[in-house]
Amino acid sequence: MQQEFTKEINKAEILVEALGYMQKYEGDIVVIKYGGSAMTNEIIKKSVLKDIAVLKSVGLKPIIVHGGGKDINRMLDRVQIKSEFKNGLRVTDCDTLEIAEMVLSGKVNKGLVTHLEQIGTHAVGLSGKDGNMITVEKVMPQGEDIGYVGKITKVDTTLINALLEQGYTPIISTIGLDEKYHAYNINADDVATAIARAVKASKLVFLTDIEGVLQDPNNPNTLISKIDTASAKELFENGVITGGMIPKLKNCLEAVQNDVKRVHILDGRLEHSLLIEIFTKKGVGTMIKK
Repeated sequence: MQQEFTKEINKAEILVEALGYMQKYEGDIVVIKYGGSAMTNEIIKKSVLKDIAVLKSVGLKPIIVHGGGKDINRMLDRVQIKSEFKNGLRVTDCDTLEIAEMVLSGKVNKGLVTHLEQIGTHAVGLSGKDGNMITVEKVMPQGEDIGYVGKITKVDTTLINALLEQGYTPIISTIGLDEKYHAYNINADDVATAIARAVKASKLVFLTDIEGVLQDPNNPNTLISKIDTASAKELFENGVITGGMIPKLKNCLEAVQNDVKRVHILDGRLEHSLLIEIFTKKGVGTMIKK
């Protein structure tokens, strides 16, 4: 009996600790880049979406940005379209773009809308094409033509702001338009960063399949819990930041230098990592600040 009573006291203490953060962040916009196992593992997916519903219910304004590379790959295999890569980047021809848009703005996007609606959070699925939200120009990495892959030049937040004001959670897939209204696929991290900057988000959260930024990539116990712009420079110079973490951390730094207060890189495989990071003192993952 005493043990059960102690558990309830611990739960109450957690709620009391969280209350201060809830009051602090009430009305703030949080942009969540949704990816990794949180998209492919059904148990983790439900946990993350419940966390997002909690954020909404306590007064925050979440915006979800998602990719869907694995789903695109499966569909390309199904219709027997072979993927071509240049310098490690997928070449997106007309057929590949058509599949990408169908998967991202259809299956993945509307699937997330359905999940949130099922747990009582009203959501609207969008792509960057809606309301001409995201304008892009063609990307030519190292002078190579990789097809319909875009770099963001402008974000129009009119539609996003209208939905937030009406109490809806926008869920945004990564398709944009160039100035001639041709569709392009866009990197999801870039979209999340650009939207967070445009809406002046209090927080930008990247859900990943790693613990955060690690001093030693092979040792999860070397997590770096806080990074600022000065320490980030040292990490780059010392070769600590490697591989896919290089563009991700650069996006984080760009965000905190342009109106976003905090950026968080979280392990989306950890149950309730989103709530722990935002509503507790200890937090999890890596926080980046100016």
